[in-house]
Amino acid sequence: MNLWILTEERPKNEVLEFIIKRFVCDSQICVFIDNLRILPIVENGIFSFCYEIIGIRSNQIAKIYLEIISGESSFVDYMVFFQNHKPTPHDIPRYLIEETKTDDSESRNTGVYQRITKFVYADYFYPKSQKIMLYNLKVAQKIKPTQTSIFGTRILRTLGVEVAGKEFQRDDEILKPFSDIDELIAFKSQMRKAPAGNVPIKIEICDSKLEVDKLPDDLSVYTPPNKILISARLEKNNRLAHDPNIGAVSGIAATLRKLGFNGQIEIISHGLKQQQIGNKNKFLQIANLLDISLQGLQIPKVELPDEYWHYEKESEKLATIFVHLLIKNFSCGKSIFENHAGCEKGYFITSNNEYIPLQKYENRESYKNGNRNAIVFIPDLILLDPKNLEIINIEGKTYDNRHKGIEELKNYNFIENLYIKKYYPSYKIIRSVVLYGGHENKIIEIEVGFLLNADGDMILGIKAPKIFIDSLTNLLDFWRK
Repeated sequence: MNLWILTEERPKNEVLEFIIKRFVCDSQICVFIDNLRILPIVENGIFSFCYEIIGIRSNQIAKIYLEIISGESSFVDYMVFFQNHKPTPHDIPRYLIEETKTDDSESRNTGVYQRITKFVYADYFYPKSQKIMLYNLKVAQKIKPTQTSIFGTRILRTLGVEVAGKEFQRDDEILKPFSDIDELIAFKSQMRKAPAGNVPIKIEICDSKLEVDKLPDDLSVYTPPNKILISARLEKNNRLAHDPNIGAVSGIAATLRKLGFNGQIEIISHGLKQQQIGNKNKFLQIANLLDISLQGLQIPKVELPDEYWHYEKESEKLATIFVHLLIKNFSCGKSIFENHAGCEKGYFITSNNEYIPLQKYENRESYKNGNRNAIVFIPDLILLDPKNLEIINIEGKTYDNRHKGIEELKNYNFIENLYIKKYYPSYKIIRSVVLYGGHENKIIEIEVGFLLNADGDMILGIKAPKIFIDSLTNLLDFWRK
């Protein structure tokens, strides 16, 4: 049978190798793994929107395919199937995998809390699939994990999520699921308090005749709690949008349900007004799933989608990811930064192969005071062409938005001056637009370097970068019969 890997991220070789090794280990299949390559499958000169992963030899696996998909809502990064036919949303995946490069040395919340929501939501559709939180770290792991990291990881473990990619001691506290509600609450209460002015995340049992830690010998007089309050600010920018706290609340509530609590779960101190809630927020779906209420507000009934995911057919990332993989596998070039639409932003890779985060603001104070142009405008992809000593800054857009993409090419002075010229002073810098969509088979605008149309036609621009031309020629030669 075939191994199918579906993702909404730009697929990374190290993640694919982890997936393949994990699958063959669990399935007790013998394989030989060489240098993995991700090849766009071209049929009669047309891209099929499917990739083949080569570098694996096994008599038990026929082919390994990869396709780009998107979730209907909160969605994990990778889904893995082992079957002959192309997966459908009604097939049950072997694995659901969320991948991040972020350690809590960089961000306590992003590394854990913002990932929990995805697993809570995914479990509704695929409760029997193995769920894995994979840390694909590019920076050194924090020697002593923060309390936030421990708390979030223990929530994941309680929810049945495996944690991979970090080094742990065998008896490490961070890997222990919570045994009961009291332990969950006790751990959270001893964590470092929030700074003054912030709303702390707290869990409080109420509506009990007796305090839980003072149970009588005769339990017949004890009334179990029927309500738990969770304080957490969920308002950000005048709407329901505080992702770290949404993740924390989702995880705490899911853990309470997992540990057997069937009473009311109410969020207090959330900072929201009724008109700020909307009716399509991912938290509303979780709230409906877990029967969570917001103090003083009405949570609308939300119909969950019938399907968890769909094959991507609209996003500009179909073209930028194609170009990324084309250059990686059919030239001597490489990416030194990526920020594909809807994907995790990467690090900037210096000439010394150091991974550094790009700053977010040209002037942070100016941005906080309302100047939205004070941010650092970043390309969707930066490619290095060592053969021609060129660096290509790429803006990805759909075909209908091509003129907007051309206009956005003007915004790259800051990043070029602060990063590219500093680390790659001998390289010429080129700016180019990469497009996806439509049915045109020619490009008029000279700023457009490449178009992948909806029919799979791969069209070079009038002034396409040299590495585009050479790589596409190599790809077509590879599939020529």
